[in-house]
Amino acid sequence: MSDTLTLSAETRDRVGKGASRALRREGRVPAVIYGNNQEPTSIHLDERALYKALHTGHFMNSVVMIEGLGGKAIRTIAKDVSLDVVTERPVHVDFLRIGEHTTVNVAVPVVFADEEESPGLKKGGVLNIVRHELELVCDAAEIPSEITISLKGLELGDSLHISAVTLPKGVASAIDDRDFTIATIATPAALKSEGAEDAEEAAEGE
Repeated sequence: MSDTLTLSAETRDRVGKGASRALRREGRVPAVIYGNNQEPTSIHLDERALYKALHTGHFMNSVVMIEGLGGKAIRTIAKDVSLDVVTERPVHVDFLRIGEHTTVNVAVPVVFADEEESPGLKKGGVLNIVRHELELVCDAAEIPSEITISLKGLELGDSLHISAVTLPKGVASAIDDRDFTIATIATPAALKSEGAEDAEEAAEGE
């Protein structure tokens, strides 16, 4: 299960581009908390603390507890992080307010295992990753930190589809209208050309 992250915040009295620029000069990042049938709350966060959380590798699929706003911490998940196009520093974050057991849509990273047990890879095939993340639906208290997928038995040219993946209990794919591809074992160009040459030689021999 993905870890819960905690960030301290303060409410924003002023909104707008000018106010946001002033906050960023002070090392703060503007953000908003919305959802759960409540009014949006404008806040700002410490940039260094946010930067550290962003680089945990699972910020977008973790519950983020927002503290420091008076009263009880607010349970959220991050829905969008805007980055500066030049510096890639965070400039704004959207948080969705959720309950402890709210059903949420999250993007969870994929990890591939058992590469040594894939005949296709042993023959020189290349793992072509189509989706590095899976869009999943699950309980906010049970968000997986990653989905491990075995490559055992995959041959050259094989495709790995979502139907072949065993998801944790209570977790489902957000895309349920098609059996989409997650990865393939591609034939490298060198092997393809060798196969073509063998076929030509066989044809000439005949």
